[in-house]
Order: sequence, then structure tokens, then C-alpha cells
Amino acid sequence: MKPHIGTYAVDTRTGRVGRVMGHEGPYVQLRPYGGGREWDCLPDSVRGATMAERLSAATAYANARSRGEVP
Repeated sequence: MKPHIGTYAVDTRTGRVGRVMGHEGPYVQLRPYGGGREWDCLPDSVRGATMAERLSAATAYANARSRGEVP
């Protein structure tokens, strides 16, 4: 089952959290928290993100932003 567009999911191959942007062919397209380049995942490698995982991704983004690493 493919996750709904707009929800947050985890790429179980890499552990990265991303927002579901769409479905293209057999792939689920995820975009990193805070924006950036999308990547493709097979639906079998995607699961819904927990609140703790979403908070961790948001914190990592805020820290990177404060260091000037991301806009």
C-alpha cells in the first residue's frame, strides 16, 4: 500500500524521513524535511514516520539551518 501524499514516511533502506510528494510508476517520491531534492523509494521500503522520527528530522533541520548549512 502506498502512503498518502502529504504524509511523512521513512525510507527503511536509509532511515531518512521525508514527506510523500507523489507516486511515479512503482515508486513513492519523498522530499527531505525542510525541502530539497526528492528521491524515489519502492513502496516496500517505505513506512509511516512516528512522531518521534518527525521531531528528530525537524530538530536536525533546525540545527543545520542554525549552522548555515541549509537555507
